[in-house]
Amino acid sequence: MSRPLQAFIDSAALRRNLHRARELAPGCRVMAVIKSDGYGHGLLRVAEALRAADGFGIVRVEDAAAIRDSGYDGQILLLEGMYGADELGEIARVGAVVVLHHEEQLRMLERSPLHAPIRVWLKFDTGMHRIGFRPAEAARLIDRLTRLPGVHLDGAMSHLASADDPSDPSTAEQIACFASIELPPGCSRSLANSAGLVAWPDSRLDWVRPGIMLYGSSPLTGVAATVQGLAPVMRLRSQLIAVRPLKSGEAVGYGEAFRCPEDMMIGVVACGYGDGYPRHVPCGTPVWVDGRRVPLVGKVSMGMLSVDLRAAPQAGVGAPVELWGGHVHVDEIAAAAGTVSYELMCRVSASVPRVEGTGGD
Repeated sequence: MSRPLQAFIDSAALRRNLHRARELAPGCRVMAVIKSDGYGHGLLRVAEALRAADGFGIVRVEDAAAIRDSGYDGQILLLEGMYGADELGEIARVGAVVVLHHEEQLRMLERSPLHAPIRVWLKFDTGMHRIGFRPAEAARLIDRLTRLPGVHLDGAMSHLASADDPSDPSTAEQIACFASIELPPGCSRSLANSAGLVAWPDSRLDWVRPGIMLYGSSPLTGVAATVQGLAPVMRLRSQLIAVRPLKSGEAVGYGEAFRCPEDMMIGVVACGYGDGYPRHVPCGTPVWVDGRRVPLVGKVSMGMLSVDLRAAPQAGVGAPVELWGGHVHVDEIAAAAGTVSYELMCRVSASVPRVEGTGGD
């Protein structure tokens, strides 16, 4: 028997979340963001489940080629553009669209002989201050692009920095800044990420770019995913591999971080930080064991973690465990770890099998 830890991926939930994005932005085209191996869920699995999306947002031309080879004929947008002029041939071959966000990328196009047409989007910095051209440069950039044979400007985009907080006024300022940019007729606009799509209607332009919401995690601070109609997609599941009776005062795990307050049963789960579970979650972080929520105790080890079984006395070796999923939401574990759900899902080790389905109850 193989190690019991598996990440169950619910493709039906991906499709439901895509449908929810469409409900929130009727009339908009939807570019599903599936970078970072589909947020850790598996690039081609996610691409297949979300085939009804109007486009995909990724960052590697190799991923664009894999998606094309799978039969997808929608738009594929390279969100960080090309990293070198040597990628232009492959970009043209697979029909990907390139985001231009800095001067050197534009120079690459100006210096490189193109053997096939290239479609591009311009990215503008409206307040994120990460990548993107200044809005004041728009006219100059558009003029240079129109002078390049074989290069077609398809769209313009920006990225919202604080849309996860609906009370933050900076998002309205970014929306207004982006709206002020003069673009040629027929040039598409895209601004809304997941949080913008959910909470900022004025950011829903020609294209919306949902990411985290597609995977069932909340894009809004302090608002549960279920309240927003989002279904969890990844369920990280394992089993108890040991059940230990310990005496009052005995310590559990490295550094003796937890001492038993009374005689009690401790369960050991086959999952640890080497598998992607966050090492720094505190004692008390919930784990679902055999139908009950129980607290984690002690420090998370590389391949194991321990739980207090007083609330689940029936649980024995082989009992089912959910680290996150439908019973313990990934957002809850992320909050306990002081991080975001994006990081947890992306960090699940490649050695953890991804299996289609929900894993049962």
